[in-house]
Amino acid sequence: MGIIEGKNPVIEALKAGRPISRILLERNIRGGNAVDRILRLADAKGIPVEYVDRQVMERPCPAGSSQGVIALAADKKYVSLDGLFALSRERNEPPLYVILDGIEDPHNLGAILRTAEATGVHGVVIRERRAVGLTPAVARASAGAVEYVPVAMVSNISQAVLAMQKSNVWVTGIDMEGELDYSSVDFKLPTAIVIGGEGKGLSDLVRKRCDFVARIPMRGRIASLNASVAAAVVMYEAVRQRSR
Repeated sequence: MGIIEGKNPVIEALKAGRPISRILLERNIRGGNAVDRILRLADAKGIPVEYVDRQVMERPCPAGSSQGVIALAADKKYVSLDGLFALSRERNEPPLYVILDGIEDPHNLGAILRTAEATGVHGVVIRERRAVGLTPAVARASAGAVEYVPVAMVSNISQAVLAMQKSNVWVTGIDMEGELDYSSVDFKLPTAIVIGGEGKGLSDLVRKRCDFVARIPMRGRIASLNASVAAAVVMYEAVRQRSR
């Protein structure tokens, strides 16, 4: 059983049809548009709502990040790489994926999922080990986007890169030492964008297997961008090129 924390993540889970067994509201929670919407959606779907004391809310959410709202839901399911490829065919669009080579911060993964949903990315690939998965903190940071962006979890990112290439997807790694300016990459082609882990960048093997390695020019004194910001910059460049 999974836990969804926060008003917006719960609303998006309800809208997306995620199986939810029960919603908990803090007993003294104030009303408002978000709470009223949760109550309406839960009533329409026949989902029971229970008012509980704060201490009960704090047990599954010790960090106090629930905003007085918790949904008890089925775990978010991962998809396969083949599932991502099938989605691209259904959309009848050139594939556009984001591959994350070891993102460990749930706020970074949540922010990347939020931008991926906003830009129409077909799916995100994450690493099984030494990386964050689809945790409640990620769902909260994504503002509910986790409900809409397909996520594949793989044991080996370099093998995932090879699978992309075998499916005629061009793989571009983003690295501060890249030989190309990211804006010179043709993102209108079937593309997978690879973002390295915080503080580590792309692993050597993944970097070697990329078709291109591109950099984001830095004009100030800071040498690199946060992983989620770098991913957003490149995703929006892909959108810009594809909307021409």
